[in-house]
Amino acid sequence: MFWQDRILFIDGEALVIDKPAGLAVHPGPRTRESLEDYLPQLRCGFKRLPQPVHRLDRDTSGCLLLARNPKAHGRYSRAFEAKQVAKEYLAILDGVPEAQEGRIDLPLAKTSSAEEGWRMVPDPSGKSAVTRWRVVAVRDGRAAVLFVPETGRTHQVRVHSASGLGCPIAGDPVYGAGKGPMLLHGLALRVERDGKPPIEARAPLPPTFIGAGFADLEPGDGV
Repeated sequence: MFWQDRILFIDGEALVIDKPAGLAVHPGPRTRESLEDYLPQLRCGFKRLPQPVHRLDRDTSGCLLLARNPKAHGRYSRAFEAKQVAKEYLAILDGVPEAQEGRIDLPLAKTSSAEEGWRMVPDPSGKSAVTRWRVVAVRDGRAAVLFVPETGRTHQVRVHSASGLGCPIAGDPVYGAGKGPMLLHGLALRVERDGKPPIEARAPLPPTFIGAGFADLEPGDGV
């Protein structure tokens, strides 16, 4: 994999890459290959390996922030906790929402069973989860929707799409039909920094979005 072609932002403290769908950020029992296998290729002249500050689901592509030293990792981790990071996701939904835009306020909790494994579910007593959204295009009974999460819960956009809008993300194997690749993309990331310009990155649309009939949705053109 040519990682140099996937670097969206780089300076002495931070690195933002366009993570491909299908690659987990961290290894697990079912994910032998992960981004950790490729971190030596992302040193970019540094001795230290860069370290992911947050995560994207294995089947989600797009902007992923890595810190290039421990102090920066601590600062960026605190920025995520303090909701000082702006993220945008683009998804293709199996269906079209009734409205054109809105705000989903739907608390989430984790549940698990021997049959289905773990998942996140709407739960009034769960953790607060809020997502703003806007339809940007409709094609053949599917909508391209821009999601802007105000909180950072696990699977938040996926559950809010399925349960909040009633339209799961196309290809979602847990909250949708799971047919084909999951069409969820981390489109943009912005992190404010004291005394320095912000970290800003936008990731181009992956081939799966183009194959789904949304080739003309270019980041920055109203998306």
